[in-house]
Amino acid sequence: MNIMDFNVKKLAADAGTFLSRAVQFTEEKLGQAEKTELDAHLENLLSKAECTKIWTEKIMKQTEVLLQPNPNARIEEFVYEKLDRKAPSRINNPELLGQYMIDAGTEFGPGTAYGNALIKCGETQKRIGTADRELIQTSALNFLTPLRNFIEGDYKTIAKERKLLQNKRLDLDAAKTRLKKAKAAETRSSSEQELRITQSEFDRQAEITRLLLEGISSTHAHHLRCLNDFVEAQMTYYAQCYQYMLDLQKQLGSFPSSYLSNNNQTSGTPMPPSLANAVGSSAVASTSSLVITSPSSLSDLKESSGSRKARVLYDYDAANSTELSLLADEVITVFSVVGMDSDWLMGERGNQKGKVPITYLELLN
Repeated sequence: MNIMDFNVKKLAADAGTFLSRAVQFTEEKLGQAEKTELDAHLENLLSKAECTKIWTEKIMKQTEVLLQPNPNARIEEFVYEKLDRKAPSRINNPELLGQYMIDAGTEFGPGTAYGNALIKCGETQKRIGTADRELIQTSALNFLTPLRNFIEGDYKTIAKERKLLQNKRLDLDAAKTRLKKAKAAETRSSSEQELRITQSEFDRQAEITRLLLEGISSTHAHHLRCLNDFVEAQMTYYAQCYQYMLDLQKQLGSFPSSYLSNNNQTSGTPMPPSLANAVGSSAVASTSSLVITSPSSLSDLKESSGSRKARVLYDYDAANSTELSLLADEVITVFSVVGMDSDWLMGERGNQKGKVPITYLELLN
């Protein structure tokens, strides 16, 4: 027998087996043939595996959406992954917002209150962007990858063996049907031999499938550990973001209450009212331990002819020769001058003297 004859006979045998299975499957659907039922334990294992696969896919896909909301970016990452290449690094949304804020603050002037606040906010947003990047990397490694490995590895093996079990079951039932229809003794003997072989193959395949399916419990235990890693990564991320924003709030929340009480006025104060509205709620909490300038103390200073010491809250660049430039945290002497705008005081540092904005000062006792 040459190779060609062997291949022809093998193809004929395979075609016969396929036809036999097709006939058996069709007759079962039409209710014209009996079907060997799997034992309840194996059926439960198959159901558990299918349920695990369905929910693992849903959780995995939605986690990907959570970590990367941009569908185009997800597709790009998928393509690079299939090509076994590293996706190019791209700036994320918090980092982009942070860069815009820093650029705007630099253009407005780091010495101005608004420019300085924008730069601080931008730096914080960029730190949040870095934390976001770390969350994505950690979650992909410790959570998404194990889930994907199950779907593309373990479950594919289970599905393959399950399909093989289905074929062995069809072969078994087809052999049972042929045995029932056999009348001649010789034919019956041949059918009984075929039945024993198909029964043995079915039992063997059922055992292989059962052993694989029982590993689903170990899969659940592994996924539980991965879930804990994901929760820990999220906890770290949100804790970092909270700390970053808390630090930012402390930096922005040191506006004096005198400014907050005058934030509806339209006089020539150098601090924009919108900034007071943005941080006003945090001003009291962040400066509760300081001696804050109050409206009454300002009024007293305006009405008196005396002077007070004041701490400078922010850097200020004098707009003209009548004003005095300020450096954050320095202490100067301030006093009121008759006829001066209500948003300004006269400041004195050594031999230098000039107008200073009230909103940049904290009167000291």
